[in-house]
Amino acid sequence: MTEFTDDPLLDGRVTVRQPARGYRAAIDPVLLAAAARAETGMRVLDAGCGTGAAMFCLAARIPGLSLAGVEVQPMLAGYARDGVIMNKLEGQARVFEGSITEPPADFLASFDVVITNPPYGSGGTPPPDPSLAIAHMEGDVDLVQWLAVCMALAKPKGRVVVIHRADRLSDILAILRTSCGDIRVLPVHPKAKEPARRVIVDAGKERKTPDTILPGFILHESDGRFTAAANDILRGGAALTTV
Repeated sequence: MTEFTDDPLLDGRVTVRQPARGYRAAIDPVLLAAAARAETGMRVLDAGCGTGAAMFCLAARIPGLSLAGVEVQPMLAGYARDGVIMNKLEGQARVFEGSITEPPADFLASFDVVITNPPYGSGGTPPPDPSLAIAHMEGDVDLVQWLAVCMALAKPKGRVVVIHRADRLSDILAILRTSCGDIRVLPVHPKAKEPARRVIVDAGKERKTPDTILPGFILHESDGRFTAAANDILRGGAALTTV
């Protein structure tokens, strides 16, 4: 049986190598990449990069970035390295295997933007697949530690961009406010008039601007089709504004 599949994102502009079973990229890393306000020449870190989906989608939208990913699972890190080659990002993107709590020494306060899609689960029964359990459940590194590391790795005035469950928003804000301001919250709704299930939070390190709650982003029409705005991002690679 094939151990991995090579799957297209952004209508084939990006290819992701990922396990045939277990952890597989959904739309969250694509939305995360779309929300990152980076510019050509900036250094961007994907903390907990998995198979590299967010990094590769961001590179497809913004040329000339210097990209780094950190991933604790050796198999996923290996697939992300394969993805660097498949997406022709050699010399532009690097993938480091290990915990985000032990990054390379030169990472400290060195990134213009840190993007992250942390494990969502904080309780309950973990998935039976070990790789999926690590990807989805908080383990030795809880959300407080995870986001603290992300803030430490961002430059002064840099940005930390997080996608997470909407019901963890108060926890996320409490953590980020220890060293961030200019916090912009974008609720992501499955359909119009339904509660948000995801939030994207974009915070500025050592900034003092007040928080902003942005108009919600709607993923699906009432019949289940993606909205035109969602299609622009998920297929067209457009930016998801957080300003």
